[in-house]
Amino acid sequence: MSAVRLDAIRECFEGLIPAVIATADASGMPNVSYLTQVQYVDPQHIALSYQFFNKTRSNILTSRKARLMVISPLTAAQYQLTLEFLRTETSGSLFESMKAKLAGIASHVGMSGVFQLLGSDVYRVTEMQCVQGAQVPPPLSTLNRLAELRSSSERLRECRDLAGLFDEMLRCLDEKFGIPNAVILMYDAPSASLYTVASHGYPESGIGSEIALGEGVIGVAARERTPIRISHMTSEYGYGRAVREAWRGSPMADALAQEIPLPGLPESRSQMAVPILGCDRLMGVLYVESPQDLRFTYDDEDALVTLAAQLAMAMHIMQGQEAEAVQPAPAVQAPLQGAPLLVRRFAASDSVFFGEDYLIKGVAGRVLWCLMQDFAQQGRSSFSNRELRIDPRLRLPDVNDNLEARLVLLARRLAERDAGVALEKTGRGQFRLNVQRPLQLVEVA
Repeated sequence: MSAVRLDAIRECFEGLIPAVIATADASGMPNVSYLTQVQYVDPQHIALSYQFFNKTRSNILTSRKARLMVISPLTAAQYQLTLEFLRTETSGSLFESMKAKLAGIASHVGMSGVFQLLGSDVYRVTEMQCVQGAQVPPPLSTLNRLAELRSSSERLRECRDLAGLFDEMLRCLDEKFGIPNAVILMYDAPSASLYTVASHGYPESGIGSEIALGEGVIGVAARERTPIRISHMTSEYGYGRAVREAWRGSPMADALAQEIPLPGLPESRSQMAVPILGCDRLMGVLYVESPQDLRFTYDDEDALVTLAAQLAMAMHIMQGQEAEAVQPAPAVQAPLQGAPLLVRRFAASDSVFFGEDYLIKGVAGRVLWCLMQDFAQQGRSSFSNRELRIDPRLRLPDVNDNLEARLVLLARRLAERDAGVALEKTGRGQFRLNVQRPLQLVEVA
């Protein structure tokens, strides 16, 4: 046997080939079992899925020792690990990551409802050996993630505003990492939800779509502030697009009309959500998916976590620069001609409709309504981020309001709607409300 590094064999823990665990009871009687899931934790630790009250579990609690055999799906190399049991985790980031991955495995093998994670058993790896035997050369990779990470970082560094930063991030994922389907969502602390500000690779952008904290892969990654990666399609972590389609034409249709569908593939077989964290603060989530099983690896996870950290830092700097910009000189627009655009606001949810068509709600809805009021009453069209922050009508949080990201979201929703109203950036921290038709504002209690 020869020694091996644990972090060099992470492909063995992807679940393609079942691991084998050997334990012994107090009398020395051995027991060997196949294991559903092994999770890499760090260079000294792994975690095993605890699912059943069985002989293996009993032996572990008695001796706190085990041997584990794993096989590389790339080279057929076999590795023997000597383990020391430390603890069982039943909540938190490690547990949620393993729970999500197990749900995908269970769905893949037709065992949904049978494979239920009871806990994550954490072990220290005290010895690692490669068992001598037949092997094949590892396949040549066409992707150098470190080089592509450097190239992507340089491209992100050159961005000068949030909208460009979001778009460049998604282009880098597509062009550098071969990930065409991706979404960036921002976190809204008051509502404990995330909203889409940018997407790539979908027929509909889904800008403005929302998902609750703790819901699906995205919501769990945000709540636990940890990457969540699933290698097989699972209904447990879906987002209800099929349900939405089934409800069209039903009594639920009116409620659905006020919701923007989250962008997504019809059959998402691999998913990964990475939290965007800045100074230990949740800023949003980067979500990617693929129609292929086992598309995303530990190496992909490492790369996206690094990119998400750079995205968070750039967002923090840009939002600070936008907030410091001075208020622009007032600009008054001449009276408009043509048929008025009916704009309705429902106060209970700050939902804004153009005619009968839903546009946006929440903080972004309040922002748009206030801008339109100032335009209709004062003829004003030029504004600054700085003045919006202190406008009492908006009721923004004292900290972490993500105003700049909400303005990006609002500008893109207006562009998609194309109803003669647009939000245009005119400088750092400054923008213009461009209105092409008279506005008829109606507020509904």
